[in-house]
Amino acid sequence: MASIKITGQKRLVIVTGRAHPALAEQVAAELETEIVPTDTRTFANGEIYARYEESVRGCDAFVLQSHAAPINEALMEQLIMVDALKRASAKRITVVAPFYPYARQDKKGRGREPISARLVADLYKAAGADRIMSVDLHAAQIQGFFDGPVDHLFAMPVLLEHFRAQLDPATLTVVSPDMGRVRVADIWSDKLGAPLAIIHKRRDPMVHNQVSVHEIVGEVEGRVCLLVDDMIDTGRTIVKAAEALKKNGAIGVVVAATHAVFSDPAFEILQSEAVDQVVVTDTLPVPEDKRWDRLTVLPIAPLIARAIHEVFDDGSVTSMFDGAA
Repeated sequence: MASIKITGQKRLVIVTGRAHPALAEQVAAELETEIVPTDTRTFANGEIYARYEESVRGCDAFVLQSHAAPINEALMEQLIMVDALKRASAKRITVVAPFYPYARQDKKGRGREPISARLVADLYKAAGADRIMSVDLHAAQIQGFFDGPVDHLFAMPVLLEHFRAQLDPATLTVVSPDMGRVRVADIWSDKLGAPLAIIHKRRDPMVHNQVSVHEIVGEVEGRVCLLVDDMIDTGRTIVKAAEALKKNGAIGVVVAATHAVFSDPAFEILQSEAVDQVVVTDTLPVPEDKRWDRLTVLPIAPLIARAIHEVFDDGSVTSMFDGAA
């Protein structure tokens, strides 16, 4: 009777969608591996097809996709890639979505609204994902929408390293652009040893991407203000906040955000005189035609690669952030 051969050798596989292949290349380089080639096509009617060009049986697969515009196409492509892995007998499938799609639709603000962030989690589960990895979720509760492990990574260490070298804490004030970001801004102020200010704003629920700034709580006069947020979409919120800070005597406004969504007209708006510098990470692709001299794009690949390494090695992702965030 032939004996069954058992090997404890695990195999790491990185695959990527077409939304941000440069990020996947950087992650693979950090992990000293290569991306498994995928035949991904879009048919004339818009249907997406994906097939892996080598065996993925028994592997620990990580499906990278940045959800840039058109976001629905990027999401569908990732779901199809997950389904292909499941049907090709991958042992474990991790969805790596640095920018979680539909994250802003995480609760019902009014009657008859969807909770689309939950729907996306259900879609990932139905496609065959075993776990999700994302960076700076818009709301931490999204982790509870997925019935399995969620690795919530924080871009703060990447951004902090940059600002510690750039800004003087003696003249710095960390500013939360709204009440929802206060907890995150509070951690920033602790880490940088700088006071905290809060902008109280009102948003018209009937008009998307429109904000009216009301009052500033905290001392900003004669200080450099560091505005921290999870994403910049059209840029209107940030620029209105920056204008309010300058009007209240701030000598400089620096913006820090993880996700550079940069929907039109962000490129034009963010070049406002009220904003002295914008610092983002490349969780989403920032093409050359959407860059300007006061924009800094920091690489997120080392952080994602380290998290993938910890998951693959059954290590601790929390230890990457000292359990502090």
